[in-house]
Amino acid sequence: MRDSQSQQPLEFKWVDADASKMSEPEKLLYRSNLLGSDKRITNYGGGNTSAKVTQPDPLTGKDVEVLWVKGSGGDVGSIKMDGFSTLYMDKLNALKGLYRGVEFEDEMVGYLPHCTFNLNPRAASIDTPLHAYVPAKHVDHMHPDAIIAIAAAKDSKALTQQIFGDTIGWLPWKKPGYELGLWLSDFCAKNPNAKGVVLESHGLFTWDDDARECYKLTLEIIQKAMDWFEEQTAGKEAFGGEIHTSLPAEERRSIAARLMPAIRGMVSGQQHMVGHFTDSDTVLEFVNAKDMERLAALGTSCPDHFLRTKICPLVVDFDPAKPDVEATLAGLTDAVAAYREGYTAYYERCKHDDSPAIRDPNAVVYLVPGVGMITFAKDKATARISGEFYVNAINVMRGADAVSEYQGLPEQEAFDIEYWLLEEAKLQRMPKPKALAGRVALVTGGAGGIGTASAERYLREGACVMLADIDEAALADTAKALKAQYSDDVVRTVNMNVTDETAVADAYLDISAEFGGVDILVSNAGIASSAPVTETSLDLWNMNMSILSTGYFLVSREAFKVMQVQNMGGAVVFVASKNGLAASLNASAYCTAKASEIHLARCLALEGAPIGIRVNVVNPDAVLKGSKIWSGDWLKERAETYGKDKEGLEEHYRERSMLKRSVLPEDIAEAAYFLASDLSAKSTGNIINVDAGNVQAFTR
Repeated sequence: MRDSQSQQPLEFKWVDADASKMSEPEKLLYRSNLLGSDKRITNYGGGNTSAKVTQPDPLTGKDVEVLWVKGSGGDVGSIKMDGFSTLYMDKLNALKGLYRGVEFEDEMVGYLPHCTFNLNPRAASIDTPLHAYVPAKHVDHMHPDAIIAIAAAKDSKALTQQIFGDTIGWLPWKKPGYELGLWLSDFCAKNPNAKGVVLESHGLFTWDDDARECYKLTLEIIQKAMDWFEEQTAGKEAFGGEIHTSLPAEERRSIAARLMPAIRGMVSGQQHMVGHFTDSDTVLEFVNAKDMERLAALGTSCPDHFLRTKICPLVVDFDPAKPDVEATLAGLTDAVAAYREGYTAYYERCKHDDSPAIRDPNAVVYLVPGVGMITFAKDKATARISGEFYVNAINVMRGADAVSEYQGLPEQEAFDIEYWLLEEAKLQRMPKPKALAGRVALVTGGAGGIGTASAERYLREGACVMLADIDEAALADTAKALKAQYSDDVVRTVNMNVTDETAVADAYLDISAEFGGVDILVSNAGIASSAPVTETSLDLWNMNMSILSTGYFLVSREAFKVMQVQNMGGAVVFVASKNGLAASLNASAYCTAKASEIHLARCLALEGAPIGIRVNVVNPDAVLKGSKIWSGDWLKERAETYGKDKEGLEEHYRERSMLKRSVLPEDIAEAAYFLASDLSAKSTGNIINVDAGNVQAFTR
C-alpha cells in the first residue's frame, strides 16, 4: 500500500496577486520554492530552475541578458535569492567556441566563473549549460518519481512517446555536463514545438517564456505521468506481490532499535555514523515484496538517488514470520563484511587512473523484511534524506517494473558519476566536521539549567541529543527552543523517570531507533533536600538515594549495554556536587547520595576502561540560574541554614568561593563537553570541580 499523499493530485499553488508584485528573479525564487515544496515533484537538493532576465550591466549600464540558475549544492524548496548563480548569456554562448569535445567537457566548468554577472560569489552548477542552451526564458529541471519511472524503464523512449506524444521529447542517457547542454540545444532547434524532454535514467526538463506558465506546465506534465501510472497499475500487485507480513508498529521499532547499534558499530570505522529508521507504507510494501531483492540488486537509476544511497542497499536476513533478532545480529557481521567486499570489487572493476581513492565501502541503506528501512550517514539530516531518496527509488522501481522492466544505470556509468572528479571537488569543499559530528548524547534532567546548557553545548559541536526529563511541559519547551536553533533532525525528547527501570530501558530503545545508538551519557537528573538528620524521614532519605544513586546506576547500566553492542567506546559524565566531597550542614541525605554517585562513577570507570568507555564527574556548586531544584523548598531551606534571605543566597555563595564568582549552567556544560569530547580521550575516573573554588572539595 502506498502513502496517501501519492494518490493526491499536485496542487497549483501560484498566486497571481503575489506574483504580480515580483521581479523576474523573484518569480524564479517563488516558482522554485513552490516546486520544491512537494517531494513528488523533486527530491531534496535535486533538480534546478532558471530564468533568463534582461538587466543593466553594472559597468556599461546597457541591457544584457543574464541567466539566473540554481547554484551548486542548493535545494529548490529552501533556496533564497543568494542561492542562484548569475551569468552573462553572451559569455555562456561564447563558451561553445572553446569546447574541445566530450572527452574534455569537464574543463568547461572552469570557464563558468569567467561568465559571472555582477561578481556573484555563488558557484554555478554542472547543469548550467543545460539551462543556458534551451532558448526559452524559463526552464525547470525536476526529478519526479513518475517521470523517472518512465526514464528508468527498458522501453523509456516508446513510453515517453505513448504518454506525451510530440509535446515532450526524449534523449538517451548522458552524464550531466556540457555535452548534454549541447544535446538539449540541438533538440530544441530540431523540435521547436516541444515543451520539454525526458532524459533517460535522469529526469524531466520543461520550459516556457513565462514564469507562471512554466510552473503550470511542469505540474501538468508530472500529473499526466502520475495519472497514466494510476490507470496502468490499477488492480496490479506491486513488486510481484507480498511474501512477508509487516510486524506490528511497536515491534518493528523495537527490532530496529536492537539492530541499529550493532550496524552502527560496524559502519563507523572511518567516522561516527548516525542512523534513521523508516517504516512508511511505501517502504513496507517494498521490503515485504517478492521482487524486492531482485530490484534492490539492480541499484538505483537517477544519479541523485545513488549518490545519496550508494549503488545498491544491503538486504538484512530477517524472517518476520519467525522473528529471531539474535540470529539476525549474529549474521550481520558477515553480511556487512560481504557488502564491503562487493563494493571494493565494484570500485576496482570500474576505477580509472585518475579516480579518487575509494570512499567508505559500507552500505547506506539496510532493508529489513517486515520491519522497514534503516539508513546510516555522517549526520542525522543526511541519514534521513538518504532514506527519502531511497523511497524515491522505490517509487521509480514500482512504476517502471509495472509497465515495462526497471533498469538501473550501467555499472560503469554509475561509478563515473559517483567518483566523478567534479563530484570529488565538491566533497573536498565541504566544511570540516565539528568536534562531535556523528556523536549521539542522552542528557537526563535535560529540561533543567545544566541539562539544557549541556545539550546546547553538544549540539553546537555537531552532536545529536535526546533530552530526558520527568517534567513533560518543561521538556517540550526546551526541545522547541533547541530545535528552532539547531533543527528538528538533531533533537529528540523522552519523558523518563530515572528510577523506573522499564522507562530507562525504553528510553535507550528510543534513542537507538531515532539515532542508531548512543555515545555520550550526561547523567544529570537531580533533586535536593535540606533537613537536620533528626527531621530527615526515611521517605526523604530514600528519595535522594533513589534519584541520585539508583537513578544514575540505571541510566549508566543501559548506556553500557548499548555502548558494548556498538563496540565504539563512549563517554559517561556524572553531574554530581561539591556536596559529594564536602559535608554540608542539614543535608545528610543529599550529600550521602551524591557521594554514592561519585563512587559509582569510579567503579564504572574501572569496568568501562577495557572497552573504551570513559566515566568522569563534574562537581558543580551553587548553580542557581535555571536550576529547578532552587525553585522549591531547597532554596528556602538553604537560605535558613545560612541565615540569609532568598535574594542574599547567591551573593553568599559567590562570596564564600575562593574566586568570588558565580557558577553558571554554561560553566558546567563546558566541563561536560570537555569530558565527552576527544580533548579528554585519555581521562577516566576523574572529578572536575566547577565551583569557583572550595577548599573542602579539593580531591585528595
